[in-house]
Amino acid sequence: MRKKKIVVIGGGTGIPVILNALRKEDVDLTAIVTVADDGGSSGELRGALDIAPPGDLRNVLVAMSDMPRLYEQIFQYRFKADDGPLKGHPIGNLVIAGVSEMQGSTYNAIQILAKFFHVQGRILPSSEAALTLHAVFQDKKEVIGESHIADYPGKIDHVYVTNTNNQETPTASRHVVTEIMAADTIVMGPGSLFTSILPNVVIPEIREALIQTTAQVVYVCNIMTQRGETENFTDADHVNVLHQHVGTQFIDTVLVNVAQVPDTYMNTNKFDEYLVQVRHDFSGLQAENIRIISNDFLKLVDGGAFHNGDAVAQEIMRISERRML
Repeated sequence: MRKKKIVVIGGGTGIPVILNALRKEDVDLTAIVTVADDGGSSGELRGALDIAPPGDLRNVLVAMSDMPRLYEQIFQYRFKADDGPLKGHPIGNLVIAGVSEMQGSTYNAIQILAKFFHVQGRILPSSEAALTLHAVFQDKKEVIGESHIADYPGKIDHVYVTNTNNQETPTASRHVVTEIMAADTIVMGPGSLFTSILPNVVIPEIREALIQTTAQVVYVCNIMTQRGETENFTDADHVNVLHQHVGTQFIDTVLVNVAQVPDTYMNTNKFDEYLVQVRHDFSGLQAENIRIISNDFLKLVDGGAFHNGDAVAQEIMRISERRML
């Protein structure tokens, strides 16, 4: 029998947890990763070298690779604040930037590095050009740049992306649409709704592919709300925003964590962007014409609340198996 074909879409620190668990399964795995990050090391390198931002791609490379722990520590090492021009840059970002310059594109660089690090599956930037994220708030204020969105005190109405270096409509990276159309299961999230997931979804070719694909589309809802993005959001609010941006109810299943984060557990200094646990609105989810799978998907680590990658992966595998029956 052919392997189950699973495509994971997103960015940030959320999807690497799921990808790391899924790569251990006997599946045909593809990651489609956002290229709209303009802050920190990624923002500096994309501006200096005119490349797609490497940070989210770096984390996915590590998650899908079988590299030894020491290699991972080296690749992820971040230079200290007093290291002059290198301050804040992870070694992996510099490697991706260097290979991108050598090969003429970040897409080509990731394909080479995927082989170099024995990646289990495919890694595709959502677009081969750096993208700029625009957020339009309900008061009509428009904030440009992913790194600035959380600082504006308002509620986001919608987001869209533009090519950073020209006025052309953003296009999907090569093979992205083909992978979406051929998938058995498409997984979105977990991750920042407006700044990690939607920058992929609103690329016109990807949005259309998500509407047309016959794959089961699964959304892994966030555990915590996020400052400046999803304050006071329920799980149904997350799904509704995705549906509004695509223009139809395209999500088939939502995975909802029902385990409780202890009131005094969160380290609010270390994880200051996360606010409170996402509230449940099961009637609202049902109104979105969506199948709800609620379970304990919670993993508490070092003062933070994260998804248990193995538990989520097991649920995704069950969904994929039902899909292939």
